[in-house]
Amino acid sequence: MSRALIVDTRRRPLHPCTPARARLLLKQGKAAVLRRYPFTLILKAAHAEAESTPLRLKIDPGSKTTGLAVVNDATGEVIWAAELTHRGEAVREALAKRRAVRRSRRSRHTRYRKARFANRHKPKGWLPPSLVSRRENVLTWVARLRKWCSIAALSLELVRFDTALMQDPALLGEAYHRGTLAGFELREYVLLKWNHACAYCGATHVPLELDHVIPRSCGGSDRESNRVPACHSCNQCKGNHSLEEFLQTRPAVLQGIQAHLKTPLAAAAAVNTLRWALYERLQATGLPVEVGSGGRTKWNLMSRGLPKTHWLDAAAVGASTPAVLHVDRVISWLISATGRQRRQMCLVDKDGFPRACAKTSSWVRGVQTGDMVRAVVPKGKRVGTFVGRVAVRASGSFNITTKVGTIQGVSAKYVTTIHRSDGYRYTQKGGRFLPTP
Repeated sequence: MSRALIVDTRRRPLHPCTPARARLLLKQGKAAVLRRYPFTLILKAAHAEAESTPLRLKIDPGSKTTGLAVVNDATGEVIWAAELTHRGEAVREALAKRRAVRRSRRSRHTRYRKARFANRHKPKGWLPPSLVSRRENVLTWVARLRKWCSIAALSLELVRFDTALMQDPALLGEAYHRGTLAGFELREYVLLKWNHACAYCGATHVPLELDHVIPRSCGGSDRESNRVPACHSCNQCKGNHSLEEFLQTRPAVLQGIQAHLKTPLAAAAAVNTLRWALYERLQATGLPVEVGSGGRTKWNLMSRGLPKTHWLDAAAVGASTPAVLHVDRVISWLISATGRQRRQMCLVDKDGFPRACAKTSSWVRGVQTGDMVRAVVPKGKRVGTFVGRVAVRASGSFNITTKVGTIQGVSAKYVTTIHRSDGYRYTQKGGRFLPTP
């Protein structure tokens, strides 16, 4: 069952409580809502007998979505779970647009100057901004959960697989890189690149073989750029024919394969870089960091009969995974990174000319655009209670975006902030049963 986080009067984390217990504490006035996301209660009176149980935070990093799970190793209960969606692609696209604008400005105004971009040097440990965004998202939530929950250990999925080392722990040196590992790494790379489907007929859930696009009898190499997965029948039919001869009656398939052969595994490369960067930063927290492989995570899921989702992947990371994971009533949070504010000072039209005034302070009467607010309007055209994200105006007339639409022209005097904007958007899978503050 998903639990509500709870802290004492000195904001020290206690053992999370059930939703029923949280409702009772709120109803009896013994606790108050400290944070809405993640939902956290604070006790109003000190209790000497209150104790905290050491918990483990498990992380399954991904290029687009990272799974998070807080697990009690002693009982196997998943206390809290979330799927964190990154905005790395949005960061990359924004930087590409900025680069285009700057190059255009240079060609128009400073084309006589000597180019200086070649003088820049990347420091050791440099990461692209899109990967920095992903790393900081995960580190932010690690810090938050450590603050509101008694996290005593961390688990991180660090590598996808290492079959050679599992088969022969003494395999080292050149044999390690060019022997058994090379074959398994190549096969897994090709299968992942082609989504475990036959490149020629698209068949899935069948035994796949690695076929040479340019046959070895015609001088083809064993590099990954010359290998595609193929079912047994397609592999036999192609034989020593060239790709153009074999697919001369299917030009669309031929064009697709030729284009996909040159496509790198950008997502896999990003995840590998992100995991090692995370590992270095997590070690600096001082907590013991357990690492595991993707193969162990998959085995843990299959042996416990669990479906594959991002947060369940996180719960199954590492050798410390309990024999039984209690996930029956866990409702995971869906957290999307949105960024805090726009750096653009003025909105422009399609031709790049300003179409609005420069933005002023984002704070108006103690409320900031993006805050979660509750507005209770007792009179006027918009009578009612509205909960949602606010967009402030200097005039004091705000817009509130709710689940049913946008309510315009709500006076600031009726608005109460219930959660400050922190650069993330929150929803829950399968509804909600946490107490409403």
